[in-house]
Amino acid sequence: MEQVIHVDAAWRSLNKKQEELCGDRVQIRQNDKCTVMVLADGLGSGVKANILSTLTSTIISEMIFSGMSLKDAIDTIVATLPVDQEREVAYSTFTIIQVFYDGNAVIARFDNPTTVLIRNGKLWHPDTVVHELNGKKVYVAHLQVQPEDYIVTFSDGVLYAGLGMTLNFGWGQEEVEDFLVSHLREKDTAAELSRILLTNVDSLYGGMPGDDSTVACVHVIEARETRVMVGPPSDPEDDRKVVSRLMSATGRKICCGGTTSLIVSRVTGHELTTDGLISFVSDVPPKGFIRGVDLVTEGVLTLQKVARFLKRAAGDSAFREQLMLSEETDGATCLAQELMGSSAVTFMVGLSDNPAHDAIAYSPLSLNAKIRLIEDLQNDLRQMGKIVKIEMY
Repeated sequence: MEQVIHVDAAWRSLNKKQEELCGDRVQIRQNDKCTVMVLADGLGSGVKANILSTLTSTIISEMIFSGMSLKDAIDTIVATLPVDQEREVAYSTFTIIQVFYDGNAVIARFDNPTTVLIRNGKLWHPDTVVHELNGKKVYVAHLQVQPEDYIVTFSDGVLYAGLGMTLNFGWGQEEVEDFLVSHLREKDTAAELSRILLTNVDSLYGGMPGDDSTVACVHVIEARETRVMVGPPSDPEDDRKVVSRLMSATGRKICCGGTTSLIVSRVTGHELTTDGLISFVSDVPPKGFIRGVDLVTEGVLTLQKVARFLKRAAGDSAFREQLMLSEETDGATCLAQELMGSSAVTFMVGLSDNPAHDAIAYSPLSLNAKIRLIEDLQNDLRQMGKIVKIEMY
């Protein structure tokens, strides 16, 4: 499958006042073919709603990722969901967004508010078909997405914002759509658009949400492969081939390591320079500069710090957002931001051992340690939904 787009996906929630757990739950799963986002809204609030929404979102995403078709997954979960006998409604509602990297996408919705799609700053309404599954109506839309499209889904707590407080009848679907269109800024990330919408929801509730409120957003971005050259090839005859591959990246071009930088400088014919400043604050060496290369950093110390950053960012979305917004300019912060901001990353690892590392950080097993370090970066980036490959030279 040709990858023409990739997906930036994020979500945020507000708990109902005086509730420790949110009754809404979002699951995001990504692999090298597609991204699946599921927003489930459990009936009521608190522990019971949290369990119901967690089960619903987890089961749906797991079924799809195990190879089950979207139709079969929906059929299974709809047939499984019990119905509250008193209210005659399902115990959990849901929205599924599946985006393939060739541009095909599917949106399926069961009893959740209408999903909002924005293209070129305007609302976009794809054709939707209603399917009757086990007596329940599921709305399904098949569409073709393109870079800079936004798909926003949310729980009904967003529509109730301000009900009986700042607004007599709550916010409403049209008001939410108008707000999104008017407040969306060029190049806003999925996380930023989710934050903007939920901040206004919290304001309408007067800081005391009357219902769990969740916003989940997909931002379609152009697929670009960032390539990172780390270390010299084992055979010097391959220097030109590897540098040529680095410079042909469709995304960002990054060079890590002093010896590696000298090779890139020699092959490209562009001078390697540094900022010449020694920082007493940063614990990594200064960056370098080569014309045509987006980022040039030192190797060992910088990569080790990046590994610490990514390990924490993979399990802490708040830290990840903080790191992406950081204005620090040291090599480790810049490299971490580049990697997290990429849709696909290829590490081009040279297998020529560097004796200088023996006395610095890697020990005599420097090459094996370097490979393990890159594999750790790969695992953490994949956990954040990135497509990552490692090539050895």
